[in-house]
Amino acid sequence: MERKKSVRSQLYLAARDMGNVEAVKSGGVEGLAKRDARRAVYRRTNSLTTSFLRGLGLSGTRRKR
Repeated sequence: MERKKSVRSQLYLAARDMGNVEAVKSGGVEGLAKRDARRAVYRRTNSLTTSFLRGLGLSGTRRKR
């Protein structure tokens, strides 16, 4: 049985899907490709920044309660 997704998770997924639709509407397939490329770069640079900060002991992760 599949795990139930939280409301927050569902909202983030819906917002991402809406962004993809807007990209296609305004820029066509090329607009969506640009968006995908941009998101991939953000994902890569964010992971590099996080690992760098973690190496310095300045991790950007939230504290657990």
